[in-house]
Amino acid sequence: MIMNKLKAAVFSMRLRTLPLSLAGVVLGMLLAMKTFETSVGLIVWLLLTTVCLQILSNLSNELGDFLRGTDGEQREGPMYSLAKGEIGVKDFKILIALFVILCCVFGAIMIWTSFGTFFAWKPALLLLLGVAAIWAAMHYTLGKNPYGYRGLGDLSVFIFFGLTSVLGAYFVVAHTIDSLLLILPAVTIGCFSVAVLNVNNIRDMESDAGNRVTIPLKFGALNAKIYQTVLIVFAWLCMLLFTLMTYTSVWNFLYLITMPLYMIHLKMVWSRDGKALDPALPLLVLSTFAFALLAGI
Repeated sequence: MIMNKLKAAVFSMRLRTLPLSLAGVVLGMLLAMKTFETSVGLIVWLLLTTVCLQILSNLSNELGDFLRGTDGEQREGPMYSLAKGEIGVKDFKILIALFVILCCVFGAIMIWTSFGTFFAWKPALLLLLGVAAIWAAMHYTLGKNPYGYRGLGDLSVFIFFGLTSVLGAYFVVAHTIDSLLLILPAVTIGCFSVAVLNVNNIRDMESDAGNRVTIPLKFGALNAKIYQTVLIVFAWLCMLLFTLMTYTSVWNFLYLITMPLYMIHLKMVWSRDGKALDPALPLLVLSTFAFALLAGI
């Protein structure tokens, strides 16, 4: 019984989403390490905090969707543990509380390892940012008025998976944002992350109808696919501009080897609908992680 609940809990953590949440952090961290020294310990705490925030978001989203009846047999995506009755709501809430605690503990250790204090404006700013990240992770679908049901998911993902992820990781290592050009790779990862959410929402249009507001439901599948294309093309343009403006060697363009993966993804988006779009999600997630890693290197 305990093992079954444990398996259900791990499944609900949606570990396949972790590369996307790590992409921005890895890119920001590697960009900072070009100029600033860091420690293995700080890297570990930064990655652990990121992983726990993503899992908290995934668990909270599942609970919120389940309580609102969004997750059901009509869902195009995979059925998760609550909907299948493999774990109860009470146990699920305990699991969410555990990851809130882990986010707080790992985040605090990360900040202390980086700054050696909480009582200065820079670590205090990161503490406030951490609180905002925890709130955002939990209230996408949870609460009386979740922002994910009001069409604000794209904006939140862009801010937290893109701008906050890249610039925040850079700031943790460097203690400064020493160039406005860093906004370009942050926007790149933000656009790729929004694209992941958008293709998920295109896939789930039928099951989401009447339950929530999403870009595909507001503007239609065709316009959502155009939006998907614009997001990916604009992301690439931003990173190419950053590379050209900070060029040191041909190796700066190493991430170009991932371009065929994005072309395959867009071909899938334009040729498929509904459940058939599901493979496009992990492809985009893994492509974005590979892109971030190679761009950082």
